[in-house]
Amino acid sequence: MSCNRSVSEKEIPIEESNDAVIYTGVLPMAILQSGEYPLWFQLTENGPVHIETIADAQLTAFVPWPYALHISFMQEKEDSLIMVVNRDGFLNITPNNEEVESISMYRFSGGELWQKYTTGGFVYYDGVPAVLLYTDNRFFDIPQPLPIIRIWTFKMDYDLTFPISIPIFDLFPAEDGWEIDTLHFADSFYYYRAAKRSGSFPSVRMFRTDDLTLQGEEISAEVFFNSVSQKKDLSNLKLPQLPDGYVYTNAGFLNGNLIASWEEQDEFYIGVAGFMVVKR
Repeated sequence: MSCNRSVSEKEIPIEESNDAVIYTGVLPMAILQSGEYPLWFQLTENGPVHIETIADAQLTAFVPWPYALHISFMQEKEDSLIMVVNRDGFLNITPNNEEVESISMYRFSGGELWQKYTTGGFVYYDGVPAVLLYTDNRFFDIPQPLPIIRIWTFKMDYDLTFPISIPIFDLFPAEDGWEIDTLHFADSFYYYRAAKRSGSFPSVRMFRTDDLTLQGEEISAEVFFNSVSQKKDLSNLKLPQLPDGYVYTNAGFLNGNLIASWEEQDEFYIGVAGFMVVKR
């Protein structure tokens, strides 16, 4: 396993033209060669850090899950496995073309903006991964403006996240106190919830649509919550044992590797979190 610091703007290979500077690719932050013993990674504000064993994780204070670093979503898609890190950005793991059995890990940072908001959904929109950011004040009354730009993605030509627009969300402008706080895909529909956080008439409305350029139909809370996918059963994966108080939260496969996210949990609180990679 080799691990290097995150690529800076100056280190990205570029091509210069008369009109602009074109970024031609982002370098992986690590090349991973897994085996029968797992590779462990802890999430930090500066990205994932390799640790020898999970017992070597640097303990952090417990905080409510909306404000904690943890893998909030994981999705296998074609030849990649994408992880969304709450309050941080994306991790994309892909096969390493130069070495058949190794995999490459890329980080796409959301910077200071992502540190202020919670990830409330992950879908594919128009063929690209899309993450929803929203405010979450259920534990603390934190005065935070509603995010004007709600949806973010990444590209393999630069190591930052990029905003994208979903047309139907323009019907619920943040300037009028509306926030989209949930977005997911199930049963051929996109489901989303719009909540009005300010003004004289607070409101929560739930919708589903098969086309995110169209508003679709308003649905009941029962239909909305029944559409939320259940957690994966990880008991049959024979994952390495974790210390007491730690749990696995999701898992996926890529290029003969099993990748699983883990957290230190105490009810609604999360301490240290990360993921592990092992050959399968």
